[in-house]
Amino acid sequence: MAEHQDQVPLPSDNVHDTGIDVIVVGAGFGGIACAIECKRKGHRVMILEKVREMKQLGHLGVNAGRILARWGLHEKLWSVSSLSEELRIHDYLGGLIQVQKMPPSLFGAFTYNGHRAIFHQILLEHAKSLGIEIRMGHQAVEYWEDEANRKAYVRIQTGETFDADVIFAADGVKSLARKFVIGYHDNPKPSGYAIYRTWFNTEECGVTTDPSTHFITNGDQNYAWIGKDVHLLAFSTFGGKDMCLLLTHKDNAPVDGNWSSPGKIEDVLDIVKDWDPRCAAIVSKAPSCIDWKLLIHDPLPTWVSRSGRVVLSGDAAHPFLPSSTQGASQAIEDGLVLAVTLSLAGKDNVPLGTRTWESMRYQRVHDAQVMGVTTRNKWHGAKPGDSGESFELPMPEWLVAFDAEADAYATYDRVARSIVEDGYRRPTLCGD
Repeated sequence: MAEHQDQVPLPSDNVHDTGIDVIVVGAGFGGIACAIECKRKGHRVMILEKVREMKQLGHLGVNAGRILARWGLHEKLWSVSSLSEELRIHDYLGGLIQVQKMPPSLFGAFTYNGHRAIFHQILLEHAKSLGIEIRMGHQAVEYWEDEANRKAYVRIQTGETFDADVIFAADGVKSLARKFVIGYHDNPKPSGYAIYRTWFNTEECGVTTDPSTHFITNGDQNYAWIGKDVHLLAFSTFGGKDMCLLLTHKDNAPVDGNWSSPGKIEDVLDIVKDWDPRCAAIVSKAPSCIDWKLLIHDPLPTWVSRSGRVVLSGDAAHPFLPSSTQGASQAIEDGLVLAVTLSLAGKDNVPLGTRTWESMRYQRVHDAQVMGVTTRNKWHGAKPGDSGESFELPMPEWLVAFDAEADAYATYDRVARSIVEDGYRRPTLCGD
């Protein structure tokens, strides 16, 4: 296996204090990542999270794994990760399309596959161990900024107001900060798809004792069935003791404010009723499921507010389809890169730091998003008899070999100089 990077020293009491105050709104992967890296860089940081208890129902790619190992978290994450080293991809009738090798390490870093909630808890506990203040039950209700005082402000539901040099809004796909940043309502819209998702214990639900489902409990396993505008993923972890099912399907129903609601196992069974019998056999073991609407929005014109002190990140700026396998990873990159650009810009030049961050992130994130759409379309168009490497989950070098921290240090001066010399312009995508 490749050497992992968890021996890099963690921050200590003698980390240089930059004097930069950062408020992170939202304690998801991106928000926690931003807070941890801000702490490592000497910024003063606090997290505001609207819920009182974190309840997340994944995948952290090699590009994110490189960051997490650098924080000293490899052993903890690896101990709760799936150890399967292949993905068996089938057409919907059960014909084998491709066995994709899934190496545990690639380009000098590890990928972590497992339960998002467990991974998230590891990051949350790490943030607490660094002394990062996390205020639960604090829901943002208003944002504003005052460049005369060089501050950004957020008011929570109790009326209490907090100020900082920069606010990192990682407040999700229905972000309140987004309207403040772009100046108009840009509500997410249905993608035309939804995903049924469930996680359960295989022993308790009879998977291990049923001859038709026992195959997926023989150690950690990754299976996929694709076609008919649907794809079903079945993963087992902890030696086959736990199982995750994800079924992406067409759904054109309007979103009425709730994009996540209890689903019905009988609806899932109806979708796979004419499929490989193993699909229905596995689905029937699930005690319950969540029906999660997949929302999208067009690329935002900017992620940075007028004065450069409130920034959008993660799903607030760029929601990903699950088929990209990059949503959490790109959110983590967002947080890390902002901590670096703030450090290089300094307290007197925070807007330059945030605008440089946006320029460095905008195209890369879009390219990763497009890859998810391409994969979904290819999988959903699969037919019996198809085969070959073209159906594998893409893991291009530009995406997974990327070292976000090293790249930020390497490219900051060039990008920042362009903004200083030519003035700030809203980002554009190649081809626009």
